[in-house]
Amino acid sequence: MTLQQYLEKHYTPATAVGYHREVRIFLGNYGHADAATYNDLIAYVGVLRERYGNASTLNRILCSIKAYYDYLCHEGRRSDHPARTILLKDQRSRDVQLQDLFSPEELERLLERKERYKALFYRNRVLMGLLVYQGVKPQEMALLSPEDISLEAGTLYIKPTATTNSRTLSLKPSQILLMYSYLHSVRPQLLKGRESDALLIGQRSAPMSADDITKHVLRSYKGVYPGREVTAQSIRGSVIANLLAQGHDISVVQRFAGHKYPSSTERYKQSQVEVLKAAIEQYHPMK
Repeated sequence: MTLQQYLEKHYTPATAVGYHREVRIFLGNYGHADAATYNDLIAYVGVLRERYGNASTLNRILCSIKAYYDYLCHEGRRSDHPARTILLKDQRSRDVQLQDLFSPEELERLLERKERYKALFYRNRVLMGLLVYQGVKPQEMALLSPEDISLEAGTLYIKPTATTNSRTLSLKPSQILLMYSYLHSVRPQLLKGRESDALLIGQRSAPMSADDITKHVLRSYKGVYPGREVTAQSIRGSVIANLLAQGHDISVVQRFAGHKYPSSTERYKQSQVEVLKAAIEQYHPMK
């Protein structure tokens, strides 16, 4: 697998193009990048810091470099990842705005959307169910194949990505019935005789990419909850935050979400005082 193929498989088209461009620049500036150490990369980041003052630009370049070493590890060309623990002190805040997320009841209502065409009803209900019940990322969803679904066991296997771990999650009973109809009747209709390993089939009988899934959610649920944007990311964040609010152990939620680090899960945890403050700020802001 080439670097470009790896990026296209694990990232949205726009991100893959951007990362590939930044990696080419990195390789052009650093002759022995494939053998670089942690200290080498720290020094390189220091040079970038002098060249670029914008934290977003630095963070984007660092993410692309990390993706490059993810690729080398994936291909067996390196057994270690020299950039994995490098973090920018001035990186953008990744605080989750929990007041903008959705309750379990609000998430359930997203599944009530009407569809004009029966085939799309089943496909879109499968897609949204994976978001609302399992919090699957678009990138992970695009990698799903029918073989990853076990109707007998009622489970879903999610492949690993550069940012998430693999995991096996339980399906809801309603999802199993829906998935059966989709796999045995609707999906073949959408394929129109073509072959594909993808679970979700979109326009022109082509597999739905992560970008397609992201756009579908944005387009389909625009304005549903005024003041809050319904996105694949906000739905996934809501699922994670709701599990923590229900008292599930953080390690359990981390495995459910596929987070590689507990800190990624902890961002979705809020104390009752913080929940109250967020609600007051959202519904009764002080002017």
